[in-house]
Amino acid sequence: MKSAVIVFPGSNCDRDMMVALEAATGRPPVAVWHRETSLPADLDLVALPGGFSYGDYLRSGAIAGRSPVMADVKARAERGLRVLGVCNGFQVLCEAGLLPGALMRNTGIHFVCRDVHLRVDNARTAFTNAYGQGQVIRGHVAHHDGNYFCDDDTLTALEDQGRVAFRYCAADGAVTPDANPNGSRNNIAGVLNAAGNVLGMMPHPERLIAPELGGTDGRGVFDSLVAALADA
Repeated sequence: MKSAVIVFPGSNCDRDMMVALEAATGRPPVAVWHRETSLPADLDLVALPGGFSYGDYLRSGAIAGRSPVMADVKARAERGLRVLGVCNGFQVLCEAGLLPGALMRNTGIHFVCRDVHLRVDNARTAFTNAYGQGQVIRGHVAHHDGNYFCDDDTLTALEDQGRVAFRYCAADGAVTPDANPNGSRNNIAGVLNAAGNVLGMMPHPERLIAPELGGTDGRGVFDSLVAALADA
């Protein structure tokens, strides 16, 4: 699998993402600076990492979503390229119009940095097929603006079309307000576009890919992508 990681000014999880992708694919990804106007040829995946692109000025991801390279990311996504956005990358995807909704300030008005439990609500996607339907996994969040919001019609479409990939939950899988770290509607932690080839998620799967990092629950996202490519 040939992959690339977009690097913005203020990205700070780009190296983590590259390590995770190389561990899963056996091939180092290409780092693409945000001012490039095109992606490398023959990519199977492009990843937008976490961080604080442009210092989160205006809104988180707002300036990065208009970076030169994003025009090609959007064009390739419309042709089926798989795109993964994590934390700030999720914010950038929403700002660029690749995913619906917006990431707003956490309801507690505080930066949240801790482990969370996630329920896999759709295990039939290119990003989640290594998990079981309804499986509870551990994730890690670190954000100030992770409160996912969308209008009622969009929320209904996401739910009805199986486009909620991950949902914050308790350890037993129960979806409760106490399990929601940021106030996201319906405890949403990750959403897909209508075609299913773009995923944005606030938790960081790349931070849980090896026992030395404290767990391997995040590895499934990357293993899923490899399996999806093999089946294509």
